[in-house]
Amino acid sequence: MRAVITVVLLALVTIAFLSAPALVDRSLNRVVQRQPSEPSHAARALFERLFISDLHADSLLWGRDLARRGSRGHVDVPRLVEGRVALQAFTIVTKAPLGQNIDRTHDRFDLVTLLMIARRLPRATWSSLAERALHQAADLDDLVARSDGRLAVIRTRSDLDAYLERRRDSDDITAAFLGVEGAHALDGDLATLERFGAAGIRMLAPTHFVDTRLGGSAHGLDKGGLTPMGAEMIATMERLGMTLDLAHASPALIDDAVALATRPVVVSHTGVKGTCDNNRNISDRHLRAIADTGGVVGIGYWNTAVCGSNPAAIARAIRHAVDVAGADHVALGSDFDGAVATPFDTTGLVELVDALLAEGLANQDVAAVMGENVVRVLRANLPAS
Repeated sequence: MRAVITVVLLALVTIAFLSAPALVDRSLNRVVQRQPSEPSHAARALFERLFISDLHADSLLWGRDLARRGSRGHVDVPRLVEGRVALQAFTIVTKAPLGQNIDRTHDRFDLVTLLMIARRLPRATWSSLAERALHQAADLDDLVARSDGRLAVIRTRSDLDAYLERRRDSDDITAAFLGVEGAHALDGDLATLERFGAAGIRMLAPTHFVDTRLGGSAHGLDKGGLTPMGAEMIATMERLGMTLDLAHASPALIDDAVALATRPVVVSHTGVKGTCDNNRNISDRHLRAIADTGGVVGIGYWNTAVCGSNPAAIARAIRHAVDVAGADHVALGSDFDGAVATPFDTTGLVELVDALLAEGLANQDVAAVMGENVVRVLRANLPAS
């Protein structure tokens, strides 16, 4: 009898463990419960004409079938199409230290390792961060193949131009490009950048929540600047047509990186200290520094980024960034499916358009922020073909 009980208990523990990814996904990637407002006629009319781009969503991490409309999380292909999102960055997460926080994060036990095991992914992904990244890149290719033509992947300027031509005739399609959140995913070897480039990865951040061999995180222990290895990484990324993402970078790293970069750089998802002053968000000085490279700053949708849980808080942050850096240098950086609660999923962006108009942004500035700026930066950075 004791043996039977033991087997049953082990089976229950196994079932609970294997169910954990869906449970955690549903718990963390929520939409804040509220009554959405009815958008104005002006917002709806403008929304229908926009090319919408988002610089950051971690949706590949959770193992959902993104070809089907889901009941949890923020992003999948049907919801991107419904929300008129024309271009979505899928950003690959490979590490999440236990106890991570925006002020001081130790490089302790990694929670993504448990997620890889619970999702029953290949053993290589259990120990190699690079293999985790490459597996998620392959997942996007599989998603494209299963999307019935609704999803394209952008790897080159030629891909981008061809997609833009298709988009002029049809708005029931969407497109994606790949980024990586934190260069710890290189497993300490810059040669991995070549493998990432071949897999279609076109954006990469030197850091995430912990300091790396490339430089300091805003949330790390040392918060240092760019290392010699980091400088070499930037040169290699520019050669490969990858966009440098300074999300989560320490102030010292941002200073070093913008001084070195010869291409436009981005901050894929952040808030601004001007409306929400904490260690996660960037200063006015760095808003101007990113703009000086020709790049863009993607404003996020979650509370730590904007000190609020409604579209008005997001719009206030965007308005501040526009006032400081100019409308040509601000973008959307939702952090959808990034273990955050947001005021809407990707189908609700008309509410943000309405809030931006209420902030006094002109139609052409709303269009730039909602997507056109991202297209400009990608065209400047992507390899030709």
